[in-house]
Amino acid sequence: MFKSDRDIYHIARGVIDCTLPKAEWTHAAHVAAAVWLIRSSDHNAEADMPGLIRAYNLSCGVWNTDTDGYHETITLASIRAADAVLKKVSGDLSLHEAVNAVLMSGYGKSGWILEYWSKPVLFSVEARRNWVPPDLKKPDFM
Repeated sequence: MFKSDRDIYHIARGVIDCTLPKAEWTHAAHVAAAVWLIRSSDHNAEADMPGLIRAYNLSCGVWNTDTDGYHETITLASIRAADAVLKKVSGDLSLHEAVNAVLMSGYGKSGWILEYWSKPVLFSVEARRNWVPPDLKKPDFM
């Protein structure tokens, strides 16, 4: 759980500047970056996050290939899930409280996506390259 908005700004700035230590790019940090982008008036999360992740990966020596690095379906599903949670909680929450609300939701667990996408579909080349809808069941954000 995050204790301050400063923690979220550190992650967001580190991803944007490609200075965040790779060890800090955790599931919680992905959620924090997504929430920061969703709540930012200067960004469009779905449009901006893919490029930010791709550039950040390269800065860490991670190639964006058909088997590694950026994953379109996971990224877009995560942004949409986080946005759905944020629409249900108070807009008066601070940034770190909003991130924590997403992390505490069903969509905050690192394996949540496998409830909706099977491993063969989710980890296919097509799903890595492009948005692929869930094949197991439809999440409430769709």
